[in-house]
Amino acid sequence: MIGAADDELTIYERSRPGRRAFVAPALDVPEAPLDELLPTSLRRAEPPRLPEVSEPEIVRHYNRLSKRNFDLDTGFYPLGSCTMKHNPKLHERVAALSGHAHLHPLQDPRRAQGALELMWRLQQALAEIAGLPHVSLQPSAGSHGELAGVLLTRAFHEDHGEVRTKVLTPDTAHGTNPATVTMAGYEVVKVGTDADGNVDLDDLRAKADAEVACLMLTNPSTLGLFEPGIEQIAEIVHGVGATLYYDGANLNAIMGVCRPGDMGFDIVHFNLHKTFTQPHGGGGPGSGPIAVAERIAPYLPRPQVVGRDGAANGGSEAGYDLDYDRPKSIGRLRGMHGNYGVFVRAYAYIRSLGAAGLREVSEVAVLNANYLLARLRHEGVLEYLPSAYPRLCMHEFVLSGAPMKRELQIRTLDLAKRLLDHGVHPPTVYFPLIVEEALLIEPTETETRETLDRFAAAVAEILREARDDPSVARSAPYRTPVRRLDEAAASRRPVIRQPR
Repeated sequence: MIGAADDELTIYERSRPGRRAFVAPALDVPEAPLDELLPTSLRRAEPPRLPEVSEPEIVRHYNRLSKRNFDLDTGFYPLGSCTMKHNPKLHERVAALSGHAHLHPLQDPRRAQGALELMWRLQQALAEIAGLPHVSLQPSAGSHGELAGVLLTRAFHEDHGEVRTKVLTPDTAHGTNPATVTMAGYEVVKVGTDADGNVDLDDLRAKADAEVACLMLTNPSTLGLFEPGIEQIAEIVHGVGATLYYDGANLNAIMGVCRPGDMGFDIVHFNLHKTFTQPHGGGGPGSGPIAVAERIAPYLPRPQVVGRDGAANGGSEAGYDLDYDRPKSIGRLRGMHGNYGVFVRAYAYIRSLGAAGLREVSEVAVLNANYLLARLRHEGVLEYLPSAYPRLCMHEFVLSGAPMKRELQIRTLDLAKRLLDHGVHPPTVYFPLIVEEALLIEPTETETRETLDRFAAAVAEILREARDDPSVARSAPYRTPVRRLDEAAASRRPVIRQPR
């Protein structure tokens, strides 16, 4: 790349033949014939194409890369419905302890009693938080937990001799909900939203019939609103013999305050990587345990972590095991028993906060969201970005950029890109789909009032700027490693390797 700035060169463009970061010492043991070490059919015909660089160049390369991405340790990350939560560094240290980090996933249970005890105790804690007695830690992430929940619903109905074909999902649902329903072999039926942002109870009654297997719902919804008619919803769904499934993406708004099981839910999935302080984002790791009511428990995935004898009854006798004797189980959902490092972090979070601390997390998350909404109103932002449903929100809220687009000639995407120049990661845009030019904002409980004030001021500044010259926002960002990309082309024709 002739003329490129030094920090734009790739690691391959820095490569020079013969340059090395490390030279292995001379071999001081007898060398076995190569054919004995590796069959000819498995050996490369030519050396791998790897960059040849010095150690300082390698360190600088990875250091530069680490600074080219926006992350939670860099700045405010109000990504709605994703809870990009602060990850306490203490939990990372606990997860990195050798007994945790070096434990083989296929270790004999007799030699992994400490790990099994941690998992069993995490199950008990999650069961209490959900208000449902049985928990499986096996699902790998939220969408995997969704799939587990729908498969459990299918197993429940089939065991009772029923063939049901439909699953209801709100029109505000996460995209994974209808995708999960289709994967499980059901037909997706959308339920509408009323004028106040709640599930339309009349529409639900009209669509809830004997063919419905389940209603998938999150409460608070993806509009950031608590369903005041949740008891009626549960009554309607159970009245036709269907199950009520809780999408746990927004559990951090009610944790320790109220419980899905007490609302009438039969199945709950948790996002440990959202609600329980995991390093969420970048593709993993995740964990999506499920909690279920007594009538769903026989179908839980196997094996199940169980306490034997005294351990199961809270006694002092050690005894934890993996229970495979589950004849009605839906079977394994993955080869190993979940992402153990995520379990460690989640358990450390729950134990460090306790019941009162978990409740405070939810209360402050709701307080921060309502404060930020009020602050945006004070800054005059809601004139161009009005609240989609102007009522008390929970942990997040939705604004509509329709007036901004019409009067200032900038779109929600333009605002999001311009926020990057203010050192803020954009909120979720264009979701939920039922809100025109949607902006979904979730501040989380860990951000200070000053951070929220700066965010509100930044949005107000961008709107003032757009009144004078909308092209500034339309061409943003300006201070990022790359400028605005063609996102449609990137999704259809991604370039995933360095051209030769």
